[in-house]
Amino acid sequence: MNNTTRTKVLVIDDDIEIQELMIAFFKPKGFQVSVYDDAQKALDELSTGKALCDVIICDLQLPSISGIEFTKKLKGLGLDIPIIMITANKAIEIAIQAVETGAYDFVLKPIPFPQLLVSVERALHFNKIKSDNNALRTAFQLKDGILGEEIIGKSPGFKKVMDLAKRVAGSQANIFINGESGTGKEVVAKAIHNMGSRKNKEFVALNCASIPENLLESELFGHTKGAFTGAIEKKMGLFEEAEGGTLFLDEIGDLSFPLQAKILRVLQERQIKRIGENKYRKVDVRILSATHRDLRKEVAEGKFREDLFYRLNVIEIKIPPLRERTEDILPLADFFMKKFSALNNVNVKGFSKTALEEMHSYSWPGNVRELENAIERAVVMCTSGVIQLDDLPERASHRLPSTDNATGFNFSNVNTGRTLTIDEVVQRYIKYVLDKNDGVKEKTALDLNIDRKTLYRKLKEIEIHAN
Repeated sequence: MNNTTRTKVLVIDDDIEIQELMIAFFKPKGFQVSVYDDAQKALDELSTGKALCDVIICDLQLPSISGIEFTKKLKGLGLDIPIIMITANKAIEIAIQAVETGAYDFVLKPIPFPQLLVSVERALHFNKIKSDNNALRTAFQLKDGILGEEIIGKSPGFKKVMDLAKRVAGSQANIFINGESGTGKEVVAKAIHNMGSRKNKEFVALNCASIPENLLESELFGHTKGAFTGAIEKKMGLFEEAEGGTLFLDEIGDLSFPLQAKILRVLQERQIKRIGENKYRKVDVRILSATHRDLRKEVAEGKFREDLFYRLNVIEIKIPPLRERTEDILPLADFFMKKFSALNNVNVKGFSKTALEEMHSYSWPGNVRELENAIERAVVMCTSGVIQLDDLPERASHRLPSTDNATGFNFSNVNTGRTLTIDEVVQRYIKYVLDKNDGVKEKTALDLNIDRKTLYRKLKEIEIHAN
């Protein structure tokens, strides 16, 4: 078989000749072989982690406990290691009993070693497929930040958020979710949808800041063929896609005044009109909206329609930033560690004490999204099975280089042999801030004091310039 250099075979047999034959057969093929003449001792060392293996070859008749009893006890410990039983007893009842107990296969003595090798390879292959399936199942369960019925978070502030979400989930009222970027507004919105009467219908999410203004109306309402340049076929909008379900409009504070008016009309009349059509279509959609902006301040400054704000804000849920709910940092970190370990099919088991302390003391300006990115990186970088301080990004581990100067950007490193244009300086500085924020666009826009649409446009210009 391929790549057997790390495959560990554990042999349990009180016959020294059999032990020597196993070593002589498997070692030249690249297997690591350990032998035991006592099944109870092997069980004790496997249960404490002193002994590690990928497959077990066990004799049925042993002096302390039988191979079948060993198999029962191993399964009882939750150790899912394939066991191949070897026996001189040709009775079919024994074979059936061994398999029913949990053995993967059985081989009759005298041992046909080529057949035994095939059985070992099949057992390893079967276990890998089962492990991959479990990883995919775990990743699917964890993908939305929801495990079972609960969302990760035990702080009083977050429990208050979820208690309110549960109370309002069964209503049809529009809900406004307020919180800094990265706090988990979409996760809460999806939880409200899943706990409500519309859970069997679609949950459709749109980030209003990520779509160019000239395309946003089409994305929401749809269009007919030929309605504008590029409309080569008719398209259903998100209001129609969410029919009977929930439409979540994230960063609704970034909507232009004309689109605000059209959203207000939908809320009032419960009907939409595709671009290029005169026909109105009825829609039954619950609106959940969110923003990191202070919309009350935006209303007071004339930047957001007051009538739309009150239509959206029938019930307000405010999510506190992660720095105000530090009790949630470590449970979330553990959750993300399991998620990304499953997605990457690696075995990362925990965090070092130093890593835990640093994560707990860091302010996480990018909130849960920054924590998630940091743990994903740490899982990928981890080589010891336990995430160390050095596996975390420099920001999260308080190892950032000094940025005491006005900008934190060393212009002396910019040496092109010519004077940079102001646009080039701006592009390089945006790229620097984005890198400093580990690619978190929301935090980058906040640091640069620009809206996210401007940041997306600037990043597009940088990409075009680079090509």
